[in-house]
Amino acid sequence: MGDDISLKFRQQLLLIDDNLGTEDVAALKFLCIDLIPFKKLESVQSALDIFQVLMAEEYLNEEDTFLLAELLYRIKCHFLLKKLGYTKERVQECLPEKGRVSSYRQMLYELAENITSEMLKEIIFLLRDQLPKRQTTISALELLILLEKQGLLTESNVQMLEEICMSVSPDLLETVNGYKRKKVSLPQQENTLPVKESALLHTGDIRLFTSPQETSIKSVNSNISGKHFTSDFFCCVVYYGEESGSLWEHVGNVCSIPTRQDDKVANVIQGVSEVNLELPAEFISAENESKKLTSYKMDGPQRGFCLVINNVKFDGGLRERKGSCKDAGELERVFTWLGLDVRIYTDLTSQEIKDLMWTWQHLKDHKDRDCFICCILSHGESGAIYGKDGELVSIRMIMSYFTAKQCPALAEKPKLFFIQACQGQDIQRAVYVEPDAQIPGMSSTEQRISPSESIPEEADFLLGMATIDGYASFRHVQQGAWYIQALCSKLQLLVPRGEDILSILTEVNEDVSRRADSLGTKKQMPQPAYTLRRKCIFPVPRDPPPSQQH
Repeated sequence: MGDDISLKFRQQLLLIDDNLGTEDVAALKFLCIDLIPFKKLESVQSALDIFQVLMAEEYLNEEDTFLLAELLYRIKCHFLLKKLGYTKERVQECLPEKGRVSSYRQMLYELAENITSEMLKEIIFLLRDQLPKRQTTISALELLILLEKQGLLTESNVQMLEEICMSVSPDLLETVNGYKRKKVSLPQQENTLPVKESALLHTGDIRLFTSPQETSIKSVNSNISGKHFTSDFFCCVVYYGEESGSLWEHVGNVCSIPTRQDDKVANVIQGVSEVNLELPAEFISAENESKKLTSYKMDGPQRGFCLVINNVKFDGGLRERKGSCKDAGELERVFTWLGLDVRIYTDLTSQEIKDLMWTWQHLKDHKDRDCFICCILSHGESGAIYGKDGELVSIRMIMSYFTAKQCPALAEKPKLFFIQACQGQDIQRAVYVEPDAQIPGMSSTEQRISPSESIPEEADFLLGMATIDGYASFRHVQQGAWYIQALCSKLQLLVPRGEDILSILTEVNEDVSRRADSLGTKKQMPQPAYTLRRKCIFPVPRDPPPSQQH
């Protein structure tokens, strides 16, 4: 019996390994640094290697899997927790008593997750004397490990980290400050003014007004009018005191920390506008200019590739997805009209999906294209979609194949993913309407993951989900899925008007939210998540939309 349990346990670990990408493995290694001798971690190449080390160090066995559950929770692979018998909520409940990852390691990991590729370039430039001279490419996690190896960063000394954050993006300081406050256990520190002010004093101009006489409109306005600010930003904080009804209660901690010079004036206005100050005309003009976002380059000779994975028939207990071929055909027509080279793949297993992502990840032709699009039509669960074989594939892992590090040819180009699949509970189907749902009998209380947790932390991604996390998405067995049909319809209507993709997806939300099943009781709400840095606007095609073609 023991051997059977051991085999089942190892099968569970194998399934978890199948759903973890390269970046997830690097994250697991990093979070284990305080628990396992680093020499043992250096030879780790896969998640299975990490599991082996954890078992050898007696941190993981079939009776106690909490450390692995905590690690999966920390890297936001929540949908994998159920393979260990946990939910996100259950892990959260147990962390205060059983958590092993230190607050220091958590802080470093959170910081690395928030460091963009542009920030990383600046940090590497600042630390060029501390880094190995042959070091050409390095991740944020690898950079932090190097600093630790050289003794420049320790649990009790994060001064260099603070200096780096101040130079590159003061917003990152909040993560470090949170760790420091937690370490010294200062109660209510996060709600007091000095926390922010301590960071601001070194990098900008602060004017603090503390009495009603000082904070009259004329007084404050005279203090900022005609001033020439040479530092990184200007911050105006209005504070009467903490008695009930004071201005502080309505304004709060009014401060802004832009990371680029272009944002200075706009953030001043954002901060002080809440107290209705009379701003000079040049401030208003600068604010309007700052709102004009630049767009991604979309004028190349070739727009890009669009993959459509259409899983219709499945092995095991998953139903056939009738009507999905209509969705695939509509996506092909619309994205071809928008100038993309569309490739359709039907009924792929989980491994075939991963192999396909690997193939497209290494395609050299990406460098001559403007963007990349991937549409997946399948059954699904929270944070994952099903392959034809009934095995789950993590949405996060699918997208991670195309990060700037893994796919340099698509660096700084928009990468759009549209997922038509259920993300939660099985819903009883109405006439002509079926949920793209999970296997019958599967618990509806199993852990879920939100779209924002599914996308890679790197910039230039968009994830369009057919439904809010935890709910079913609907598909008419003849007319196709509500979400895909609305998406195709709004693209044809709004691209010719010059609308960007986020505005279009807002219209898609409105369209789908108004739909209902034949009884008027089943509803659906899509949800986009993104790390786009610019507007994504498709050039207006010369031909009329497919819906107007005969």
